[in-house]
Amino acid sequence: MSVPNEYRIPKLPREEWTDEAREVFAFWGEPNAWDEGSKTNIIMVLAQHPKLAMVYSQWGKHFLMENSLNTRQQEIVILRIAYLVRSEYEWHNHVGYGVNAGLTLDQIAAIRDFPNGATFNEEETALLRACDELKANNNVSDETWASLSQHFTRHQLMDLVFMAGHYLMTSWALKAFGVPLEGGADAIGFDLATKSGSTPGATYKPGETEDWIATRGY
Repeated sequence: MSVPNEYRIPKLPREEWTDEAREVFAFWGEPNAWDEGSKTNIIMVLAQHPKLAMVYSQWGKHFLMENSLNTRQQEIVILRIAYLVRSEYEWHNHVGYGVNAGLTLDQIAAIRDFPNGATFNEEETALLRACDELKANNNVSDETWASLSQHFTRHQLMDLVFMAGHYLMTSWALKAFGVPLEGGADAIGFDLATKSGSTPGATYKPGETEDWIATRGY
């Protein structure tokens, strides 16, 4: 199946920037977004449908910022889902988040190559198996669930399954709407090589640092 090479749903044009749309731009606390729009392409596309965008953003904030898995565990799940569905946009962004969460590039490569590559501990292996099973079978096997249950609380198990589904849904939207990576970004491929040849480094989630948006390079 071909991937769109241009927006199917475009960024909201300036002449249609209502207050409701500006609330979407500003949701994540991006500097000057209310007046200037967001620098993030997906936000500017979602602003075409403000009511949906605000519900989506509240839901997504839980998984990105507030869920009960720790940050390293979150990024293991998100990176695995991003690779399984070949979401270039999510992969690019979460490599940097993963590095910031303490994952090495070798470990990120092993998340991509699972079950080959580096050895993960039992709880991280169970997270990766759960991602693979959910994507392939729309369920988690009894064996994997039993392993997960030895390490994670009920809240964490619920967050795990919903988070995997959230990032699958987000990847569908990015692909179906034809949303490209931001033009100024130094794109990180699935081979972990950047467009410029530099080594991928840490990037920061909204509000983690004063210059969190600048770390993305756009």
